[in-house]
Amino acid sequence: MHAGHGVDAATGAVTEPIHLSTTFERAADGSYPHGYLYSRNHNPNRNGLEAALAALEGGTSAAAFSSGLAAVTAIFQGLQPGDHVVAPADIYHGTANVLKHLFAKWQVQASFIDMTRLDEVKRALQPSTRLVWIETPSNPLLQCVDIAAVAEIAHRAGARAVADNTFASPVLQRPLALGCDMVMHATTKYLGGRSDVLGGAVITRADDEAFTQLRSVQVFGGAVPSPFDCWLLMRSLPTLPYRMQAHCANARKVAAFLHAHPKVSAVHYPGLEDNAFHALAKKQMSDFGGMLSFETRGGKDSAMAVAAHVEVFTRATSLGGVESLIEHRASIEGPASKTPQGLLRVSVGLEHPDDLIEDLAQALEHAA
Repeated sequence: MHAGHGVDAATGAVTEPIHLSTTFERAADGSYPHGYLYSRNHNPNRNGLEAALAALEGGTSAAAFSSGLAAVTAIFQGLQPGDHVVAPADIYHGTANVLKHLFAKWQVQASFIDMTRLDEVKRALQPSTRLVWIETPSNPLLQCVDIAAVAEIAHRAGARAVADNTFASPVLQRPLALGCDMVMHATTKYLGGRSDVLGGAVITRADDEAFTQLRSVQVFGGAVPSPFDCWLLMRSLPTLPYRMQAHCANARKVAAFLHAHPKVSAVHYPGLEDNAFHALAKKQMSDFGGMLSFETRGGKDSAMAVAAHVEVFTRATSLGGVESLIEHRASIEGPASKTPQGLLRVSVGLEHPDDLIEDLAQALEHAA
């Protein structure tokens, strides 16, 4: 509630002003008495946001970026040509594309494996492995990875463990406490919470050489959020715990409805007791999140028909906002997608759960 916030010293304003200035005055002796040089380096709004994000994740420092993928890219820019990354096969396709296309030109190698199996993680490690990327729950199959176990395996091999915590948020899951070295967020999602601001962040457990490198990428690469974007995120953070409670409660009810529906062949949600990842999620998460996916009987045509007939849900990419979203994930990911063609990914918002269930019921009936 209070981290990164403060009463404005100049006016007494309880809500912080937006510091739009790109540059800051030097003193007569050439120093910077207020600590600010240029807005790409530092800005009061960004400094406040980074302090709040570090506190939320229990880290020592944070670096904010202009998008989630800018944060992902900054982490991988700490690698050297010939370095190797182990990543999950069920991974956000944007992160996979960064490794497969952007960093392949830098001779960074990547192995995409079933990270839910610890034996596969061990087999995938190479002498050149420098980073193990964890995404849990995963996108879009909501698979869960044992964070503590994978982090330990990575460290024994001399690699760093980094977790994408976007789906869970710091409210539900604390990867740094479970052994990870860094945590990444697309702050566009639950941290922003309103589908109106683009951003990313990396939080570190220690102010070590790797984070110093990442901070250099932030400053010299210049992919920083604007002061207004930082202000919008700071406005949303105090309500995050309460929004997550509602997202989770609604998702549990929607998942239970879909699980019992005869036209649904599978529901991917770790909150269901018969889900393969329920026990692990219960161990390392405080609740099961607001994201789920489900597969319709009849494949792509059936799934597209369901999405076409929703009235309360919005057909749109992204997640974590107050509004509920639904999308046919494979068509978003492109021809190379391995996502089942009958799968719809759902971001359960803050509408009344009865309205969401009624909307899905009528859409499934139309699709039949």
